[in-house]
Amino acid sequence: MKTTNKFVRRLALLLAAGAMLPVMTAFAALPQGATAPQFTLTAALAGKPTTFDLGQALRRGPVVLYFFPAAFTAGCTIEAHRFAEATPKFEKLGATVVGVTAGNIERVEEFSSAECRDKFAVAADPGAKVAAKFDATMQADGKTLSNRTSFVIAPDGKILLSYTDRSPEKHVQMAMDAVKAYTAGR
Repeated sequence: MKTTNKFVRRLALLLAAGAMLPVMTAFAALPQGATAPQFTLTAALAGKPTTFDLGQALRRGPVVLYFFPAAFTAGCTIEAHRFAEATPKFEKLGATVVGVTAGNIERVEEFSSAECRDKFAVAADPGAKVAAKFDATMQADGKTLSNRTSFVIAPDGKILLSYTDRSPEKHVQMAMDAVKAYTAGR
């Protein structure tokens, strides 16, 4: 009887751990330690057209790259506001913030000003081609969009953080913690 109870408790713990695993790994974004694919995209900063080149940004320090599904949707607006509020702190740590979307790309200039509050660049990713290189895509209404995934990339191109969660709640804090850990370790 005692052995059976022990077995049942262990099995319950394993099942509980297994039930938590899909929540953390349900998305196959490039993992921590992988090399980030290089890219250049048309972007907007403070409502003005620009170009974002990952390689150039990495020469200045770590990059906080966050993919989001579509501009002016509830979760993406919340996330943009939070990244805008945190951008000065990221900059003090030497990090560059950039948002990338495959959804309603014709609105990135407006979104960069209105919701990103002129703090960081937002890049358009037509067809989610860059998001696909990072394994950060999802399907919605028959379209391939960017999934809500945040990366922190070290200047050498290695991914320090890979975090996917449909909720925008923890993305900024996770990215900030990764940048702080990187700068503390230098």
